[in-house]
Amino acid sequence: MLRAEAVGPSPASRRSRHGEGIAPAEVRMPTFPAAFGLTSCQIEQVIRLAGMAPSLHNSQPWRFRIMPHLIELHADPKRRLPAADPEDRELRLACGAALFNLRLALAQAGVHPLVTLLPPLGSATALAEIRSGGHEHPRPGDVQLCEAIPRRHSHRQPFQNTPVSTEDRHELVRAVQEEHTWLHVVPPGQLGTLEGLVHRAHRVQMADERFRAELAAWVGRGDDGSEGVPLSAAGPKPGLQDQWVNRDFTAGQAERAPGTKFESHPLLALLCSRTDDQEAELQSGQALQRLWLTATARGLAASVISQVLELPETRQEVHDLLGGHAAPQALLRIGHGTTTAAAPRREPADLLIDGPAQD
Repeated sequence: MLRAEAVGPSPASRRSRHGEGIAPAEVRMPTFPAAFGLTSCQIEQVIRLAGMAPSLHNSQPWRFRIMPHLIELHADPKRRLPAADPEDRELRLACGAALFNLRLALAQAGVHPLVTLLPPLGSATALAEIRSGGHEHPRPGDVQLCEAIPRRHSHRQPFQNTPVSTEDRHELVRAVQEEHTWLHVVPPGQLGTLEGLVHRAHRVQMADERFRAELAAWVGRGDDGSEGVPLSAAGPKPGLQDQWVNRDFTAGQAERAPGTKFESHPLLALLCSRTDDQEAELQSGQALQRLWLTATARGLAASVISQVLELPETRQEVHDLLGGHAAPQALLRIGHGTTTAAAPRREPADLLIDGPAQD
């Protein structure tokens, strides 16, 4: 269960209490909305966990509107990445991942979440509505996934040489099936073609001045921010010899340590949906997060190789590689990692919409 004491006072409240001479006995009025019979602090923790989802360049493009009997998930138009993601496909995947975290956190708090994707009466930015379906006890497996949320992050360092076990692979396949998608573990015969597509997409994007400027604005940051990719989480600067890791999250600021070598044969998996529309993207984002949290709970690490699916031409060729029967939504590199730094997160209060959503 999420309890009120699980979340401490915000920095602002600590300043008010100690810096402005408020007596310790004075009770601070709740500043975070309550919902579904949960306390303000419990809902704050729910939103905090939702905000720990993965997103392209750690842009965190989600907002939440909280009412007593309803939580709305919205896209944040100010956090769009028009050069890398002109159709907002990656944005919807990210918001789907945040939605899955929200579902887990509510279930952990004893609330059965009922989700409506793309609500017909919602505003232009509304992606989902979440209502309470009553009280429930979380499933043991979902408790483990919820506990993995703070530990999950993109692993941009080389993996260890230990292969992913057959049992782990089966669990990852089952995880995405539970979210009505499927996982295509890339066989050896498709690796060469896929690698060529990854490198071609990377070259096309890096030849685009708008893309380079957008990427530079989000990566290689200091550790004092709340968004983007700091140098501490950027991984090594890629080299020409690297097969699967091409994007430089250091913004050219870091040198590669001598002897650094990425694995040549990681486990590569394509998350796929049956259809290719906005609802499928939101559903795939939830599946992506269930997959990633399952991997984390089993001691695995992962990162996304997104450029091959960001570029429409290479995404179509990946679709053709799959036989034309599935829509590729995400390509993941999965393996056994080492301890690495996580990217920063915005405070839960910064993710809220006050009143009706402004489109």
